[in-house]
Amino acid sequence: MIKKILIANRGEIAVRIVRACAEAGIKSVAIYTDADRYSLHVKKADEAYSLGPDSVSAYLNVHRIVDLAKAAGCDALHPGYGFLSENPELAEACEKRNVRFIGPTAEVIRRLGDKVQARAAMIEAGVPVTPGSEGNLADVEAALAVAETTGYPVMLKATTGGGGRGIRRCANPAEMRRNFDRVVSEATKAFGSAEVFLEKCIDNPRHIEVQILADHHGSVIHLFERDCSIQRRHQKLIEIAPSPQISEEQRKTIGKLAVKAAKFVGYTNAGTVEFLLDADDRFYFMEVNTRLQVEHTITEQITGIDIVQEQIRVAAGLKLKYKQREVKRRGYAMEFRINAEDPQNDFLPSFGRVTRYFAPGGPGVRTDAAIYSGYDIPPYYDSMCAKLIVWALDWDSVIDRAIRALRDMGVYGVKTTIPYQLEILKSPQFQTGVFDTSFVEKHPELTQYSVHRSNRKLAAAIGAAMAAHMGL
Repeated sequence: MIKKILIANRGEIAVRIVRACAEAGIKSVAIYTDADRYSLHVKKADEAYSLGPDSVSAYLNVHRIVDLAKAAGCDALHPGYGFLSENPELAEACEKRNVRFIGPTAEVIRRLGDKVQARAAMIEAGVPVTPGSEGNLADVEAALAVAETTGYPVMLKATTGGGGRGIRRCANPAEMRRNFDRVVSEATKAFGSAEVFLEKCIDNPRHIEVQILADHHGSVIHLFERDCSIQRRHQKLIEIAPSPQISEEQRKTIGKLAVKAAKFVGYTNAGTVEFLLDADDRFYFMEVNTRLQVEHTITEQITGIDIVQEQIRVAAGLKLKYKQREVKRRGYAMEFRINAEDPQNDFLPSFGRVTRYFAPGGPGVRTDAAIYSGYDIPPYYDSMCAKLIVWALDWDSVIDRAIRALRDMGVYGVKTTIPYQLEILKSPQFQTGVFDTSFVEKHPELTQYSVHRSNRKLAAAIGAAMAAHMGL
């Protein structure tokens, strides 16, 4: 078995992996920059090593991180999500240095990270994909020719990368001409590649994804689906497992499609196969995320399976603990991405000191957080500072519990998305369990909430008390 793991990440996901290591009796090693020297993952890990002053680039230095893993005596490396998690060079470097990479092979990461290659593989595997270009687009004229065949609207997409970046919707040729160079520029800046392709746009789809696990012994299983339709600008805000808006027959279909896709490309470890579901209830392959997802937590809540520990077992060469028939689901779970943003000011990031933090508790409530009272949220990284996960036996109960838990949660000193997420939960349309990816843009009124005066007074009082205590 693996004895020591370097966690090539930061924040709440690094803390999550530290906890999985602790339960498995595995030593954990954190890395950090100067901006992160007081971060929770540094405090929780068995060992921690500085990467120096570079805030972001240090977490993207493949060879330095693998060298550090070897120097610290680690026999494995977990990339978490974001940063280098879907970079085949990291997997290759680990293999060359005899460090086990906790993820799929470099070959699979490279193939599925290129969305044109991934589309081609899915077509060959018999998994439905949206109509679009057969390969990368040479120029805007080529894009216009494909769009004339598929019909508008279409989506221009970066061939590599993800996270909602490098994507533009084009409703007509004029928008195509206006957006083509923008997508190329975004793709180049964000992912280091100028290649783009085109797909037919499915307006207002439901975003449904399937969690898969695969070992090196030929076993591939799915852990049911998640509904990620509540999103803003392709960034997820609330995730739900299982989806409240698909039938049992659809659930079986999408699970089989995900397993078929994984087997065809020789996938190993944990991954997510993402689909769009159109108004006619047809599934279309979107992409494969070759890493642990932010929202893996809700799948763990409904199945009882620790996905991170299964990742480690697979990387160690062991068989999956579970066969498909043994995977059962129970109840509903929701995850809320608690972002340090101001929903009433176009979601402007709100970095700074967390003067006071209260984590909610009670039955069916879990918090994965990177913050604590007195912690300074640095301005260099993603604005997500915590994840609230709730579980209950039925749909109505999970909504009630989520409202209670969000109200229990206290993050003072910075603005967060908590009040906005409460408004979403109270929305009659959301409560029906029937919604699509246009929900947020169709309900701008939900950002017009008012924070209760007593909460503002409490926040101000706590902030003043903490400032006085710290001598600010």
